[in-house]
Amino acid sequence: MGRGLDSDAVAKLLAEVLPGPVTVERMHPVTGGASADTWSLDVTDGSGAGHALILRRDAGRGGVSLGLDARTEPLVQRVAAEAGVPAARVLAIFAEDAALGTGYVMERLAGETIPRRLLRDEAYSAARERLVADCAAALAAIHAVPVVRLPALPRLPAREQVALLESLHRSVGQPVPAFELGLRWLRDNLPPPGPITLVHGDFRTGNLLVDERGLVAVLDWELAHLGDPMEDIGWLCTRAWRFGGAGEVGGFGARRDLDAAYGSAIAAERVRFWEVLGALKWGVICQLQSFAHLRGEARSVERAAIGRRVTEAELDLLLLIC
Repeated sequence: MGRGLDSDAVAKLLAEVLPGPVTVERMHPVTGGASADTWSLDVTDGSGAGHALILRRDAGRGGVSLGLDARTEPLVQRVAAEAGVPAARVLAIFAEDAALGTGYVMERLAGETIPRRLLRDEAYSAARERLVADCAAALAAIHAVPVVRLPALPRLPAREQVALLESLHRSVGQPVPAFELGLRWLRDNLPPPGPITLVHGDFRTGNLLVDERGLVAVLDWELAHLGDPMEDIGWLCTRAWRFGGAGEVGGFGARRDLDAAYGSAIAAERVRFWEVLGALKWGVICQLQSFAHLRGEARSVERAAIGRRVTEAELDLLLLIC
């Protein structure tokens, strides 16, 4: 997976934020997404204290990327954590390092992210009971992060997102009739302007670190932006992120419970708009990932296989708008 990691360069980087000298005891690559090269690290600092860490760096994003660069993403995560959002603490950020590239190091927290286990294993039965409330609290905290403390982020209200998705879909050169219907519905049902807040952009099952007691941390901040807070609610409720679970919220909960726990009124029609857009967005992302492979921009079995999920997104769209 990815290129090798230089342990001496890692030790030098961490000696700037931990008592030196730092010794790297163990490091190994972690299976993850296509855009990031992720490593699990165990290090000991100069005082003898051990640290469990994660290093993520840009893997060279082939094709079209919708995400933040590897320097901005950790800045957003750091501000969010400081504002009370459950997120891993960022220790170090590095950019264009000759040995390491561009990325960041954060604390490694214990928990599970695999949806199949979270939704079905008995070990997480108690966590499932409180996960809707935990997610509502985390979302409320994200949407309350002071915008002035954030780095420069793209501003993506509804109209601009619809136009962007249409442009990305057209760029593939493979028409999908259900996507055309979805785009028409979205243009006809644009919500009126509303509050602009920090939006996580990928708040869903699979990006939630959970232990037996509930939510531990919100992961993967690369799609963060400024926009409608209801976008995060709609994305969490998008069918693709239920992974076969019965709950409309992430496969694990009921909408009424999310509405009650969020702490302020959730506008149902706004959420429906963002759920429709979420289904379309996931379908377009599947297209982009598969065509990045087919065009030789980023050869990857994972990217090739994800193309089959375009048909799932088509069905989800039709069920929502017909």
